[in-house]
Amino acid sequence: MMKPKVKSPLLPEVLQIKKLLRSFNLHTVCEEANCPNIGDCFSRKTATFMIMGDICTRNCPYCNVSHGKPHSLDPYEPENVALAVKKLGLKHVVITSVDRDDLPDGGASFFAKVVERVRLLNPDTTIEVLIPDFKGDIDSLKVVVNSKPDVINHNIETVKELYKKVRPQGNYERSLKILKTVKEIDDGIITKSGFMLGLGETKDQIINLLKDLKENNCEVITIGQYLQPSKNHLPVEKYYTEEEFKEFEKIGYEIGFKEVFSGVLVRSSFHAGEIFEKIKT
Repeated sequence: MMKPKVKSPLLPEVLQIKKLLRSFNLHTVCEEANCPNIGDCFSRKTATFMIMGDICTRNCPYCNVSHGKPHSLDPYEPENVALAVKKLGLKHVVITSVDRDDLPDGGASFFAKVVERVRLLNPDTTIEVLIPDFKGDIDSLKVVVNSKPDVINHNIETVKELYKKVRPQGNYERSLKILKTVKEIDDGIITKSGFMLGLGETKDQIINLLKDLKENNCEVITIGQYLQPSKNHLPVEKYYTEEEFKEFEKIGYEIGFKEVFSGVLVRSSFHAGEIFEKIKT
């Protein structure tokens, strides 16, 4: 299969939202990670806010987000995110972050502040957080869970066998434990994860990954094609067809997930609001 073509992000709606985000000094993972769906999502006035700056303390070879020494936290960011959500009239908002291993709690308390402020200013907006692993610190995870977002997403990213290659600073079992523990703390929160295909995984490894996620209390899955951000990132080993993605969607449902969203351009936050509504109905 050839590399998929994506919608051009140079649309009036995209420019309008970028202008709004800059006015609040906010970042989105849509921009920082060069998401292929930025045109689609921005044109529908949806975005995934990336808090705690745009510099990550980790350096995963698949990711386009900048890495290095992060800046200090912006004390006005929780308020600015809440105001931007209100200005955009979002019904469902996704909040994520760079990895902040430099902070004692990995940024968990800051996540909680943002969730609480967004809910205060936007009581009818449902909130999804896409969190890092907090180095496996359960006390930090509890802080986020206790802020009571509607969905907690933690992306597993790839199969166990490729972790050293794809996520050298991550840990497969640690990520599974994050998902399992969320439901143990608060069973009312929806758990979600996502991963990429095209990095050299086998079909059996993908199926085993799906089984591991289900066994660790994950309810919703997103599966998408890895696209190389630049020549300095990991190469694409395979471009999967939409038919192959549909096959994994079918397998996911057979394993028992509540929702499986699988396709070439699917990303963890793509159509997040629609997925949430499907689960709740």
